[in-house]
Amino acid sequence: MDRDTSNQHQYGVMETADRNTDFSCITAILSCFVLSVMYVASLYVWNSPYSREHPTVIKKRFFSVFIMSLISPALLYFGMNEKVFQKATIWELLGLRWPGLIQAIIIPLLLTMILFLGPICVQGFNGLWRLYTDHILCLIFLEPMYWFGSVRTIIWWRNLVVAPLAEEWTFRACMLPLLLQCFTPTTAIFICPLFFGVAHFHHVVDRVKAGMNLKHALFISCFQFAFTTLFGAYAAFLFAKTGHLAAPFTAHSFCNHMGCPDLSEVVAVKDPLKRAGLFSLFVIGLVAWCFLLTPMTNPRLFYNNLFWHKNFI
Repeated sequence: MDRDTSNQHQYGVMETADRNTDFSCITAILSCFVLSVMYVASLYVWNSPYSREHPTVIKKRFFSVFIMSLISPALLYFGMNEKVFQKATIWELLGLRWPGLIQAIIIPLLLTMILFLGPICVQGFNGLWRLYTDHILCLIFLEPMYWFGSVRTIIWWRNLVVAPLAEEWTFRACMLPLLLQCFTPTTAIFICPLFFGVAHFHHVVDRVKAGMNLKHALFISCFQFAFTTLFGAYAAFLFAKTGHLAAPFTAHSFCNHMGCPDLSEVVAVKDPLKRAGLFSLFVIGLVAWCFLLTPMTNPRLFYNNLFWHKNFI
């Protein structure tokens, strides 16, 4: 009888633990869903007749994402298991820590540049490298205020600073730790970007307002969903492996600068040898990125001792 009673007690404890795990997973997913809805909704609280490119709209959305950036960590704090905070602070979970910060800025950026080897070389072939060089020389020797003026445009700040930072803060730093407490890193990395990808469907509204028909707007948004979901998985991988917000932010900013790789420019090259060479650089960049992805994101390089790092395959 004592053995039976002990077995029943043990089974009851295991069942309770499973229920608690299931509840925490449901809570994590719901919290991520609420965060993504709140983020998108914050962009549309302002009633404006202008397009998303208008400075007034951009400034108001800056304020919206700033408020969201203050609110988002609260859902992470209340959604995390209390035992997690015995191992890490809220700041460490958010990817805000000093150890390994320089590596987290430089290494993921280099890794992403390797992935974009083809597009970078196409830019060089089209003369954009010379344009960048001229801008640098202009900055140093001629008219620095002119160069700085072009950098300080509000659209530049939105695309390369505010949007990448706000999105990585909300969709990676505040969501991913919630998912990592109950899912394996691989599963969490592929669940997290779904919220990020779906959130980009709000651009349908902007495109329809700009005069695009709904069918065409939906088609573009579906393509954008696929592209942003793939990037979201990469950004989530960088965050989980490095334990730094800076890693996905630098990669995100660089990707926004480069845009979606466009093979049509390569196809338009008339010289078959140059065309083949540029195509090969796209392939070389992708293959090199695949080989270097794991060694260049080793958690030891970034002093990442957060609770999930040992669960990577």
